[in-house]
Amino acid sequence: MKSLKDTLKRTFLRKRTLILLLAVIGEVCLKIAEKSSFFAEEIFGRHIFKWMSVGISALTGIFPFSVAEFMIITAPFLAIALIAGFIVKLVKNKKDFLYLILTFILNAACMGSVIWFFYCFGCGINYYRYPVSTYFELETRDSSAEELAALLGELADTAIKERAQLTTFNDKGVYILPDTPQMLGKEAKKAYAGFSEKYPIFSGPYPAPKCVMFSHLMSYTNIIGLYTCWTMEANVDVDITAYEIGSTMCHELAHLRGFIREDEANFISYMVCMDSDSHDLRYSGTMLAFNYTANALAGKNMDLYAKTISEHYDPGMWLDLEANREYWKQFEKAKVVSEVTTELNDNYLKANDQDDGVESYGRVVDLLLAKYRKDNNLD
Repeated sequence: MKSLKDTLKRTFLRKRTLILLLAVIGEVCLKIAEKSSFFAEEIFGRHIFKWMSVGISALTGIFPFSVAEFMIITAPFLAIALIAGFIVKLVKNKKDFLYLILTFILNAACMGSVIWFFYCFGCGINYYRYPVSTYFELETRDSSAEELAALLGELADTAIKERAQLTTFNDKGVYILPDTPQMLGKEAKKAYAGFSEKYPIFSGPYPAPKCVMFSHLMSYTNIIGLYTCWTMEANVDVDITAYEIGSTMCHELAHLRGFIREDEANFISYMVCMDSDSHDLRYSGTMLAFNYTANALAGKNMDLYAKTISEHYDPGMWLDLEANREYWKQFEKAKVVSEVTTELNDNYLKANDQDDGVESYGRVVDLLLAKYRKDNNLD
């Protein structure tokens, strides 16, 4: 009996040792990626990550709800239950006190190892892939206020044109989704399927974006979309203004092809939306680009911004923008929550070589300008 017990303990330790090795594997691959974009792109991103993403997202896609959201909700209760169970074991088995303590520490280390491995393979390594501009043959550079104004005017005109094709508005004239967010998610999947025919790097099956059940609570964090590398899900806050939902879905789905940098996911979202047959997605994508470009121009030359806006004014489009401002006003009293999450996100991005942190989202304007110059033969 003692021999069997010893055998079980050795087996227990052997399995835990293998699990602990996962963290080492993840860390080694991450360090290689930091030194070699070729490894991050050609070996990992296009092959290892892609099929890992497809496989895991197929499993979590079986569930109609967000598995990540379920895990976040249940995690505190599970942690309390595990700690309580551990304390009970300590009380009942005082003779095995040291063994139980060491086992608890080992199990916690194993859990940390799995978490770190999936972070490295599901997210971290992809920060060192080639720039997305490579696939679209774009050259980014510093731009003038006049270039920004020209781009903003074009985006405003496109938004006005796309909005004219929409058919669903509330009694105040604000755009609303024609159907459920889930149906828009299907359109996003369809858009990626068509887009991947032109750009094979985006090929492969995509899961449906997951509509977060507690979306209104999510808005308090000022985060409207969340890619979770442990479940390979594109989680979307669907309580937000309608025009933001489609582009957010396409943004998060971009992460599932290993494009982790936020500015690049924004640009991919814009490109996918504009390639879509859905006017709802096209309007959403245009408004994404419009907002970032407007903010960039306003920060550079307020007078030119005001002039451009006045020349491309549309009352319907500004109804939607005002509705968006009104939506976010309700969370101002609890802004400490959004400030904390923004700070955490900022530190996270900087830790992954995105030196400008949350401001990196706005670098999408550099890519938009590069595309504008290419489309208009301005290079």
